[in-house]
Amino acid sequence: MGRNQRPGKAGSAVARAIFLAATIACSPLFVHAASGGTERIRDLASVSGVRVNQLIGYGVVVGLDGSGDATNQVQFTGQSVQSLLSQFGVSLPPGVTPQMRNVAAVMITAALPAYAQTGQQIDITVSSLGNAKSLRGGTLLLTPLRGADSQIYAMAQGNLVIGGAGASAGGSKVVVNHLLAGRIPGGATVEKLVP
Repeated sequence: MGRNQRPGKAGSAVARAIFLAATIACSPLFVHAASGGTERIRDLASVSGVRVNQLIGYGVVVGLDGSGDATNQVQFTGQSVQSLLSQFGVSLPPGVTPQMRNVAAVMITAALPAYAQTGQQIDITVSSLGNAKSLRGGTLLLTPLRGADSQIYAMAQGNLVIGGAGASAGGSKVVVNHLLAGRIPGGATVEKLVP
């Protein structure tokens, strides 16, 4: 074939087919890029062995307006208060169990994210363990949160946020949502990293 000669029809058809195939193959990439859709690698892939670790703790919520545990029925709440007071040098006479309705024994749970750093704050959930009527208005006292290996990984404390409401009068009672569990956003501080 000389310089000024045109390529044959067969060569032209092949060239057009290749161009068309390349255009179709690349068009989704252009559409995706043009729409501003970007994906993060962490959204598309996961690292084997990396996971969230569950933490749990036992603590005391104080400041309840008469809606806490009946310590004559839930003895571990009274024992917890006695133990707490002894840490501050306050001792009760032997055989005396404090009768308080402004305290409740609670369980605290949290999810320790993968790659959490020391000093990072994580959200916690606080749930009544005894026979309290409500945790509304309560403050969780400093509580260690442990992993499955019984090691302390975070410390929790703070004011509870309760999503429920309740009222009673004349023998009637109305409760909206749940008053015996609440959250403390950023209520725990990571103290130790998971190995």
